[in-house]
Amino acid sequence: MDLSPGQQKAMFVVIVIVLGVLGYYLVVPAVTHSHGQPRAAASPTPTGATPASAPTPGVPAAAASQAAARDVNIYSWLPFTRQDLAAAAAVTVRFSVDYDTFSYTEDAAGYISQMGGLITGQLAATLSSAYQIPGVANLRTSQKQVSTGTAVIDSLRAFGPSSMTFIVTAGQRLVSTRGATSGSTQYAVTVTGSGSNWQVSDIELESAGDL
Repeated sequence: MDLSPGQQKAMFVVIVIVLGVLGYYLVVPAVTHSHGQPRAAASPTPTGATPASAPTPGVPAAAASQAAARDVNIYSWLPFTRQDLAAAAAVTVRFSVDYDTFSYTEDAAGYISQMGGLITGQLAATLSSAYQIPGVANLRTSQKQVSTGTAVIDSLRAFGPSSMTFIVTAGQRLVSTRGATSGSTQYAVTVTGSGSNWQVSDIELESAGDL
């Protein structure tokens, strides 16, 4: 059907109006929604600063944890100070060396005297009796035994407010008429005291504590 020029003009106007209304309903709601719910803007970061949530470049989390661990003072958890531990350990080593150092030419009093104030009176009596056991003493004299001791602390087995028990590897070089031999034995050595004043109160085989 052919439209007259007037009808064609009217139809064109209607089409333009329909397209305009359709565009309004498609475009305006989207713009309104966008303005009504703006996306949160990121907080500005000062120039040269590192965001708080970002890890520090070049410092792995594990390294940071290790650094924190190094800052912990474990002695605040223990009933003794670093100095107390060092003093007790020094007494333990000196005693352990003297324990395996002796000569066939000295009697029990001479053997005990080299330990000085390192041991308690009760332990001194026990060691003196052991040194004079007939079979042991006769063998030491007949073979002209001369022993030299060494000692290394392996670990701290137990501790309390006034005592510590160290595991010590005591070495011994024994020279006699039968030649020279070397060996080592592990002992549990207990010291008692406080501060810088410690004395050995007991020594036993390390394995005895596991029975």
